[in-house]
Amino acid sequence: MLARLLALLAFAVALPAAAAEPQPSHGMAMHGEPDYPAGFTHFAYVNPEAPKGGLLKLHALGGFDTLNPFTLKGMSAAGLGLVYDTLMTAAQDEAFTAYGLVAKTITVPEDRAWVRFDLRPEAKWHDGKPITPEDVVFSLQVLREHGDPFYRSYYAGVTKAEKTGPHAVTFTFAEAGNRELPLIVGQMPVLPKHYWQGRDFAATTLEPPLGSGPYKVSGFETGRTISYQRVKDYWGKDLPVNTGRYNWDAIRYDYYRDTTVALEAFKSGAFDMIAEYEAKKWATAYDFPAARDGRVIRAEIPKHTPSGMQGYAYNTRRPVFADPKVRQALAYAFDFEWTNAALFHGAYARINSYFDNSELAADSLPSPAELKLLEPFRNDLPPEVFTQVYRAPETQGPDGIRANLRTALALLRAAGYDLKNGVMTNAAGQQLRFEIMINAAQGAAFERITLPFIQNLKKIGVEASLRSVDVNQYQNRVQQFDFDMMVGSFAQSLSPGNEQEGFFGSEAADRPGSRNVVGVKSAAVDAMIRHIVLAEDRDALIAATRALDRILLWGHYVIPQWYLPYDRLAYWNRFGTPEVFTLHGADTSAWWIDPKRDAALRR
Repeated sequence: MLARLLALLAFAVALPAAAAEPQPSHGMAMHGEPDYPAGFTHFAYVNPEAPKGGLLKLHALGGFDTLNPFTLKGMSAAGLGLVYDTLMTAAQDEAFTAYGLVAKTITVPEDRAWVRFDLRPEAKWHDGKPITPEDVVFSLQVLREHGDPFYRSYYAGVTKAEKTGPHAVTFTFAEAGNRELPLIVGQMPVLPKHYWQGRDFAATTLEPPLGSGPYKVSGFETGRTISYQRVKDYWGKDLPVNTGRYNWDAIRYDYYRDTTVALEAFKSGAFDMIAEYEAKKWATAYDFPAARDGRVIRAEIPKHTPSGMQGYAYNTRRPVFADPKVRQALAYAFDFEWTNAALFHGAYARINSYFDNSELAADSLPSPAELKLLEPFRNDLPPEVFTQVYRAPETQGPDGIRANLRTALALLRAAGYDLKNGVMTNAAGQQLRFEIMINAAQGAAFERITLPFIQNLKKIGVEASLRSVDVNQYQNRVQQFDFDMMVGSFAQSLSPGNEQEGFFGSEAADRPGSRNVVGVKSAAVDAMIRHIVLAEDRDALIAATRALDRILLWGHYVIPQWYLPYDRLAYWNRFGTPEVFTLHGADTSAWWIDPKRDAALRR
């Protein structure tokens, strides 16, 4: 008996430990654990005692013709996100952590092969009906089948969504190890199934939508203005994730033709705050009485998130931009140093990474971890990926731009072009020419930047033209990839993941409406994106992101422009603000109208 007992004990020790049953949690982090514990009362960057009330007046550019923000058709109105709740909401002071909103708890196994959300029984639509698991399942289906193509890509890893309890819904994923996918599903707007039955989800509409969020549409004039009213009996008003936020009784967006008109309207008090993206205006256009005497506050609010990439984006689907050498050459004709000094009052830093201003930027030679990821693609990648740190062309010394133009000429000749009678011509006798498309709403700002660039191109025989198109046409042309070059931007976060598929994945390159506007098609890029998505910890994520950064930079898909490590915000001095800023700068959803300041301003 003793011998058999010892044998049984030895066998028991040899068996692997059973996986622990996953437990429900109040929140979920991309890596590690949430900073806020269960039972927390509010985020650190809000004032839980902020008073409610008043009208917040904001602005938007262009116009709108639909109140459905989820499809490609039409231009949707500003602020519609206020109408809808999501399963979870992100904390603005963590890299990527989300806490339950419509979902009371979140349950995931260690490998994150699925996620279960247990919904709050008190969650309800504005018509009083409860939010159900059926609504959540419907939301995924309708967004993927009839919504913007972005949703099809973003939720592609979800193989099944099903009701698994009276208040529970479970999403099953195509593969285990995608740590971000449960968080992505948690970001999904929840839509009312009963409301959309009998309605065409893909169509434009001017019928005010039914939602469950803190606000609902209270009135609008198509293309001119839209107003939102705070829902007095909003079911989620006392949740920890909402405490101290959404303090306005009403919010109104008025539309303006362009940024110049909008700024003049702001000066007159037509709306309350304006984010300024033009350095020249920030330096010169805010010297007016209200700004001098303190009635208007000019704030530079630091942020600690990646700059993202902004630049002249090539459409590599066009034959003229198919050769990376041509793309590299044309970048030498953009004189950032002159632009920054002459037009921006020296305010900006040059972008040298898709993730500048963060630890994710490839700002040194590849680490061993990066080389391990890159090595299988060595023969397909430029050698500079392995041997050099990317730096955008600089103009220095007495020669200025002329030295750069000589470099451009050499690169173009290496690409099969030659300068004949002042015209840059290929072997077939075709001139190197293309069109730069800009958004008319920001036309004046980018015209003064782009015209000198065009003049520099002309000096090396390249013919570039500038076309300014209205907001609606601009959006349609971008969605159909109907452009040669445009001013593009690729916003990035501290926790990149599945969205990179939409930005740079090969599958997205030929899908109209995708965010892969430059047309990246690269097996190496696809592989790095998968490494990012499946990264098991922060170090692995950083290595994969830097590797992706190198490939994109040396692929010369954009001519990098500039960034600021802070936001420029001007506002009328009627607000109370929290003492703590977030990683993303100011979270104005946590501001409120200060009665004393508001009264003083009115006087």
